[in-house]
Amino acid sequence: MKKALFTLLALGACSGALAQSNVTIYGVADAGLVLDKDAAGERLNRIASGVASGSRIGFKGREDLGGGLAASFVLENGYNIDTGTAGQGGLLFGRQAYVGLSGSAGALTAGHQYSPYYLALRDVADPFAIGLAGTAANLMVSNMRVDNMLQYTTPTYNKLSADLAYGFGEAADNNAKNRSIGGAVHYIDGPLNLTLAHHRKDNALATQQTRNTLLAVRYDFKMLQANFGYADNRALDLSKSNDLLLGFSAPFGRTKLVASYIRHNDKSVLNRDAQQWAIGAFYSLSKRSDLYTGYGHISNKNGATFTVGNATDNGTGNTGFNLGIRHTF
Repeated sequence: MKKALFTLLALGACSGALAQSNVTIYGVADAGLVLDKDAAGERLNRIASGVASGSRIGFKGREDLGGGLAASFVLENGYNIDTGTAGQGGLLFGRQAYVGLSGSAGALTAGHQYSPYYLALRDVADPFAIGLAGTAANLMVSNMRVDNMLQYTTPTYNKLSADLAYGFGEAADNNAKNRSIGGAVHYIDGPLNLTLAHHRKDNALATQQTRNTLLAVRYDFKMLQANFGYADNRALDLSKSNDLLLGFSAPFGRTKLVASYIRHNDKSVLNRDAQQWAIGAFYSLSKRSDLYTGYGHISNKNGATFTVGNATDNGTGNTGFNLGIRHTF
């Protein structure tokens, strides 16, 4: 049933909708060699999907409604190119699924969406863009996607803009159960992008909540792009931690080098700190295809169990190496 529905959607998009040139099919095909090693020396070698960027196929469209108002949608499916199976637990559009309106007053979208916090971490703080062995998500909370989310994005005014997001928990007896609240404020001035983001998530009983606040900075010096991130975190058990990220990327012809250092400071009595060092490179074959490689190592303390993953995999060890190819369409 799921396969038939997906086929019908694809065929429908390829016929009448595409003929009107208001629907675009896009995607990423990413496969790489992943080598993991844990502290005991145990190794796991495999071919993985979505190492630098999650493999996906998506549909997006926009309709001009007149008067500066437009309707738009995004439906994005994740898949595993190494096995041909569906990603995100088999969800039809597990990566993104939303619809909205935009105009001079801003944009309003509803559905399954990336949180403002995640976008600040991926697009501003992390030079690896949450990919390869150096992904910031190895040590830092990402608050990636939110179901049932209503999001408003303001117009830009004096180089400032903001995102406000509310994820409905959809519990009949208490609106706070499983609720998500988040937002971000952006200041963008030429080469400078400074973003302050916050995300709060209530548990299933609305008795506790996680809280994460992130200051993300990116500055483009042309020959080198510098990245900075500082996160303050509170877990459900009220324990606290903070994260510091320093990184850069530098282009050299067709090659782009990336590197980062992340320190996780656990403020609980367990003091389970960790540090990550990572380096990677992308080699452009064309506008749509590139080769990539990455290496990351995590030093865990006092029983911390952080692992080196990539864009779609949590990994199995504290050291990881990647080598692969990515094609976008």
